[in-house]
Amino acid sequence: MSTYSTAYQVACAPGPEATAAMLRMPEGLPVLVVYLDPVNMTIQCPPSHVGAPELARFCRDLAREAARFADEIDPAGELGPRHALRTR
Repeated sequence: MSTYSTAYQVACAPGPEATAAMLRMPEGLPVLVVYLDPVNMTIQCPPSHVGAPELARFCRDLAREAARFADEIDPAGELGPRHALRTR
């Protein structure tokens, strides 16, 4: 855990309009926004770009594990296409 962040836990079930998007802040910095309907969560780069490789690793881990989770709850892939990070 970084010294500049606050630890907390969230448990929720995304609403029907939930989605995610990579956006750019007015300063041009990228952020990942998770719209959980109705709660939003933003993930942004650390104040120093020194932590950017760790954030990139986390985002790849998140994508991989989200794809595994989607496979678990929709094994036939009937609810949507498989994520590109899935190998099967």
